[in-house]
Amino acid sequence: MNTTAALARSITWASSKQSYLTARLLADRDLADDCLRAYAYFRWADDRIDLAGLPEGEAQAFLSRQQDLVERLYRGERPTDLGPEEALLADLIAHDRAPESGLRSFIHNFMAVITFDAGRRGQPISRGEMDAYTKCLATAVMDGLLYFIANGHPFPRTAPRTLAVVGAHITHMLRDTLEDLAHGYINVPLEDLDERGLDPIDPGSDSFQDWVRARVIEARRCFRVGRGYIDTLPVLRARLAGVWYCARFERILTAIERDGYRLRAAYPERRSMSAWLEMAWLGLVVTLQHCSGNIWTVFCRHACGIRSLLPRTTHLRPMA
Repeated sequence: MNTTAALARSITWASSKQSYLTARLLADRDLADDCLRAYAYFRWADDRIDLAGLPEGEAQAFLSRQQDLVERLYRGERPTDLGPEEALLADLIAHDRAPESGLRSFIHNFMAVITFDAGRRGQPISRGEMDAYTKCLATAVMDGLLYFIANGHPFPRTAPRTLAVVGAHITHMLRDTLEDLAHGYINVPLEDLDERGLDPIDPGSDSFQDWVRARVIEARRCFRVGRGYIDTLPVLRARLAGVWYCARFERILTAIERDGYRLRAAYPERRSMSAWLEMAWLGLVVTLQHCSGNIWTVFCRHACGIRSLLPRTTHLRPMA
């Protein structure tokens, strides 16, 4: 267990400082290592597909093994031939707290995401497929977030619950458009290619920039509604995690807008010192808002309690 915890910390720290700090600072103390295991396992699995450049047959064999491993682990089996990264998944599932938990949803939906990603290389996908892809990711992220933070709290499951993650995924796809093209992935739905006459290998054209602008507007709308949900979360740690998650991607949208909707190959400003300072300031503001809201709630309840103790007065009508 300690071995997989150390490996999870190492992979997560190297890949995403924000994810590492979120797990260490905001996840439930007894779930922090599992939160890191979850991120590290899927980071490793996703990189095996995207960065290792596995041939299609090898990629499918790898994914089939991982899917079979999930099923076997949930049946209580633990194979003896696990690799170090697969042991992350084994320990993670061994700690699952309920038969139909947010963790199980996170694992199954994220596995569906990387499986779909592996199958779309070299060919455009439909708008419906893209929407299903985004929905799986959004469900995985929110179910995972609210499993590892304040586990067991009855967070509301209203319609806007996953919209912030939808906005983040739209942004993520825009951010990686040029890099993904180099690896054979087309991040523009087939219908948009046809209706707008877009050339996926010419992202600098005016029509492509118009499409990017439309996607940025949609992402902004998703963040606006999704942040409304996040702002209602009664647990400060969950609220901070959600707000920081949004800010990470909203910063990229601002850069895209500043560039006139012309996409770049990289957005280094998202890891700049100013980005970290912005996160710190945002964390302070959210914390103060949360605390002031709690103080106001306590005050109102106290005032109502005092009022209920006061004697009722009888209003007499004046005599005629």
